[in-house]
Amino acid sequence: MAYDFDLYVIGAGSGGVRAARFSAGFGAKVAVAESRYLGGTCVNVGCVPKKLLVYGAHFAEDFEQASGFGWTLDDAQFDWPTLIANKDREINRLNGIYRNLLVNSGVTLHEGHAKIVDPHTVEINGERHTAKNILIATGGWPQIPDIPGHEHAISSNQAFFLKELPKRVLVVGGGYIAVEFAGIFHGLGAQTTLLYRGELFLRGFDGSVRKHLQEELTKRGMDLQFNADIERIDRQADGSLKVTLKDGRQLEADCVFYATGRRPMLDNLGLENTAVKLDKKGFVDVDELYQTAEPSILALGDVIGRVQLTPVALAEGMAIARRLFKPEQYRPVDYKMIPTAVFSLPNIGTVGQTEEEAREAGHEVQVYESRFRPMKLTLTECQERTLMKLVVDAKTDKVLGCHMVGPDAGEIVQGLAIALKAGATKRHFDETIGVHPTAAEEFVTMRTPVAG
Repeated sequence: MAYDFDLYVIGAGSGGVRAARFSAGFGAKVAVAESRYLGGTCVNVGCVPKKLLVYGAHFAEDFEQASGFGWTLDDAQFDWPTLIANKDREINRLNGIYRNLLVNSGVTLHEGHAKIVDPHTVEINGERHTAKNILIATGGWPQIPDIPGHEHAISSNQAFFLKELPKRVLVVGGGYIAVEFAGIFHGLGAQTTLLYRGELFLRGFDGSVRKHLQEELTKRGMDLQFNADIERIDRQADGSLKVTLKDGRQLEADCVFYATGRRPMLDNLGLENTAVKLDKKGFVDVDELYQTAEPSILALGDVIGRVQLTPVALAEGMAIARRLFKPEQYRPVDYKMIPTAVFSLPNIGTVGQTEEEAREAGHEVQVYESRFRPMKLTLTECQERTLMKLVVDAKTDKVLGCHMVGPDAGEIVQGLAIALKAGATKRHFDETIGVHPTAAEEFVTMRTPVAG
């Protein structure tokens, strides 16, 4: 049978665009459907605008520390609408870049909501198109629990478009999105409370990292409330929100921001017209080749719920394009040693196993840790401390994990991720000469294990 397209991609986020562009570059006839915005979550309501807001929040510290270096500043004023308008302009520019990337690579762009009619047919804007392969790359969507008054809360989607900075913000959640936005609101001057139902935020990260960040955020005056959860939210006559907790306590806020998880975006996609199956968490179930139970339909990125990071979706998109249309270049995605950052204030950078994971895996572990006040702060009143940590296999000397909390942690750990990917040992670290004076050199000067 002759199909209209070799590949029809539903979703123009990072993974979908990567798969589409490279498939077209390999000679395939490709179409992409997008119902919202080009670039997906990351470009529009995720990592890119969030990082811009993090930069904005960081200036408060810079102004505070400048006096130690001889700078006298007038009373600095922050204007939220200016930041949001400038952010919007940059996102619009990136939308245009994504559009050009697709069109210039020969991909057909269909703007509208696509629905799968059968294993080889997609309907969009009243027209039907056939494809040999259909790729689901529709991403995720934030979830707000269905509690009384949930309609008064916002998610990350709305946070990027608030008309003004709320004076009192209650951030609910313990993952990286909650921690990052709490840092943004707090840094920009809002009275911020981070509320999490668990013992300590950032479950799954190294224990030292979690505790260190807790200490630093507390030093900065952020209100951290653990083992706490919301029962209901009520709008008061003056427009403020009264938040009742499950333990009976009541808090007041002008904004309640939920970051308690994301669901796969499968609304009205037409999966019931196919043999595609979902896993127990509701994500699209795929095999190691990203194929669903329907042989002609594939899926990648946040919608499959593996590692929900933009660079991972990009790698999955490339793997799919190569396997389908350039098999001699195909390489499976390696999910080991994926570096990641949390753009909290201070930042977290991490790659490899946590100390807890290494011990659980049966390694005889040596831990190297350093906590220090960065050189930049020595002329200031700021008492922030940086944490650096290496997790090492005592028998093989191999570095299993590398973790950092402090300025530019993500930038530093990206380079170290290459070393860990290549199988670096502690001896390699020890024999590497540091760049002086930098914080990063501490990773190659730690000599004495703190635990065994």
